[in-house]
Amino acid sequence: MVSIRRATVDDLLKMQQTNLLCLPENYQFKYYIYHYLSWPALLHVAEDHNGKIVGYVLAKLEDEDIKPGEVQGHITSISVLRTYRRLGVASKLMTHAINMMQEYFDADFVSLHVRVSNRPALHLYHKNLGFDVRGVEKEYYADKEDAYKMRKYFKKDKKPKDEVTIEIKDEIKYEDIKDVFEEVDINGEEIPMENKEKETKEKANEENKEDKKGDTKKKKHKKKHK
Repeated sequence: MVSIRRATVDDLLKMQQTNLLCLPENYQFKYYIYHYLSWPALLHVAEDHNGKIVGYVLAKLEDEDIKPGEVQGHITSISVLRTYRRLGVASKLMTHAINMMQEYFDADFVSLHVRVSNRPALHLYHKNLGFDVRGVEKEYYADKEDAYKMRKYFKKDKKPKDEVTIEIKDEIKYEDIKDVFEEVDINGEEIPMENKEKETKEKANEENKEDKKGDTKKKKHKKKHK
């Protein structure tokens, strides 16, 4: 069993170790301390029944390029050990951090960056957690890969009316990139190909059955009229 709780100062080193094991984007220890001292309510960890830290979320409030009176939360980093995935841990960590942004800071929206190649994460953020793609930041990561900039608004009345929900670059709409959103299950994990093929076959069989029923009804109707 995995539980989610607020991070303590004693968890910071374990959070960094989890980051080093799971992600190519790593941070110095002082960066974790900075987050903890500035926004302690936004840091959460996932802990198993033995007290082992198996995941974390590092979040903050943005203080640059913010409109007057606007409060923006930001997910800095989230990671779950591979052996503890498919349990909904990532979604729970994100939800806890986002809820605290609203409860403690009355945030207007939350943002994050995600690699353009990370299709399961894109689907998790967009379909399961309600984030929208707002644009692309070129060569955002150290290895020069681009990042999608995503946002989730909390207050509909404060959502900019002059902005479109999906805007990647000139002449590209959501329909043009929807294929990058990998199909995942409720826990944010990619659905195995064999499961997808099975679902496709079952759907096709159901459609064939419906077609046959329709043909049978038509034949009976013709016989009655004869």
